[in-house]
Amino acid sequence: MKKIINPWKGLEGYNCFGCAPNNEAGVRMEFYEDGDEIVSIWKPRPEYQGWIDTLHGGIQAVLLDEICAWVVLRKLQTTGVTSKMETRYRKSVDTKDSHVVLRAAIKEIKRNIVIIEAKLYNKDNEVCTEAVCTYFTFSQEKAKSEMHFLHCDVTNNSVGIDDIVYTLYNDNKGLPNTVSLFLFP
Repeated sequence: MKKIINPWKGLEGYNCFGCAPNNEAGVRMEFYEDGDEIVSIWKPRPEYQGWIDTLHGGIQAVLLDEICAWVVLRKLQTTGVTSKMETRYRKSVDTKDSHVVLRAAIKEIKRNIVIIEAKLYNKDNEVCTEAVCTYFTFSQEKAKSEMHFLHCDVTNNSVGIDDIVYTLYNDNKGLPNTVSLFLFP
């Protein structure tokens, strides 16, 4: 499993709510690639609750939309925009949970339209929220000129699950809300 390198890290003006590492108000997601899937583990915070100790449905939608975008970035090496998102909330997510796991993969490609399926699991590996996102993808030329996107690479080193989980739970100094990895086959 290899960490995906954020292609915009350090870009002036980059402050994405979903993935900018320095956006204090954002969810600051990070991602890893393992096979066909992009996976992220995110740590819920109480300031993202809707009802008492319940993760706001809008935040869940943000997490699912963002991981779908990163599927486009990494797997198709371009950018795009969400044109439609269907979300099904199956079970509430407790903001006191140690983590949630998100997984996403391409379901279908039709020219420049990509259908991506994503799921959000609670710490007990129960499906809480599912989404099907339809993305309108840009040409690589447009991605470069308008989105400052050149490519989306992974690190050379494989990362072990034990190391990532240790970091998530034991080193919270300046870390983002998330550590991403693949946990489920």
